[in-house]
Amino acid sequence: MYQLPAVHRGIAERLICLHDEIKGENTLASLSRIAVALYDDTSDMVKTFIHSSDGESPVDGASMPLAQSHSLKQLAKTGARRIINDLTPAATDGGSFSRRLYDAGYRSSYTVPIVNKGTFYGFLFFNSFEIGFFQPPVVQRLRPYAELISLAVMRELDTVRMMQAAVKVIRSVSSARDEETGSHLARMARYARLIAAKMPDHYGLTDEYVEFLFQFCPLHDVGKVAVPDAILLKPGKLTEDEFTLMKGHVVKGVEIIDLMMRDFGLKSMPYLDVLRNIVAYHHEALDGSGYPYGLRESQIPIEARIAAVADVFDALTSVRPYKNAWTNEEAMQLLQKNAGTKFDPECVDILAGSLDEIKVIQARFAETVFD
Repeated sequence: MYQLPAVHRGIAERLICLHDEIKGENTLASLSRIAVALYDDTSDMVKTFIHSSDGESPVDGASMPLAQSHSLKQLAKTGARRIINDLTPAATDGGSFSRRLYDAGYRSSYTVPIVNKGTFYGFLFFNSFEIGFFQPPVVQRLRPYAELISLAVMRELDTVRMMQAAVKVIRSVSSARDEETGSHLARMARYARLIAAKMPDHYGLTDEYVEFLFQFCPLHDVGKVAVPDAILLKPGKLTEDEFTLMKGHVVKGVEIIDLMMRDFGLKSMPYLDVLRNIVAYHHEALDGSGYPYGLRESQIPIEARIAAVADVFDALTSVRPYKNAWTNEEAMQLLQKNAGTKFDPECVDILAGSLDEIKVIQARFAETVFD
């Protein structure tokens, strides 16, 4: 089984430790589950992120439009907290989340919106196998823990967003205006998330991993700010010397990321190696023909293999200074032709089986959203 490195365990591992500590209190011993779901305001989607559960989580990899849940939408709008001490009616009449929780044995819930200075991040959920567990003394005792968990989640997400903002500034003051438009970055990141969320279980890619992969993918080609416009925007084929200069953007990108980590004091950020791997290795190929290191097969980290397929697919289906946009079918044919030699075949297969979701992403992010 593929094992994620220890650094990949981030907030989820801390949540598990805190959950154990909470259950050490007699009045909170029956707190069976703590979970966080994040909100994506560009798509109005609420998606699972991290959890600590007594048993398997019944909603891993799940998402839903916030608009589909009137009660959650109201919590997000007002900042109010919700207590349901018997999930039976909600499981009968509510959405799939409630039914899946109920079928897994959970009978009560306490929901806290994660909001700071007008920014809505998502929801914090507490669940118990006991009906009527969330009485006023229990809720009162959980308040400091809810604040602690919410602050930890906001801190990590704000760190990533700060990096994205810094890269946006770098790009805006440079003259780079190539394919790294906002719409490309938005689509590419969502293709990567789509692939990662459907990877086989033996990779062990958690919801937390998938979220950080999604957040980091827009930074994959940050090093292109160091590539001269004459090369970056050239409408024709690059010469050998020009291509050598172009390939230098990978090493420059890693240098920029490392500099940001050092100067912003972000070396303890979870999944830092995922970010570096995406930047450093997304131009590698399974047969060793990629650049800059000529890595092969499993030498290439899974996040880089995912990013490569997502990036190439969007590049092919987008207009570039040197080409017209390919159709989805034409782009997929090229990926499938090179699956197993250039591209990870599992990543290609997943993307090929997700054409309906691809079309939704393309329709939603046809316009620039990062710029």
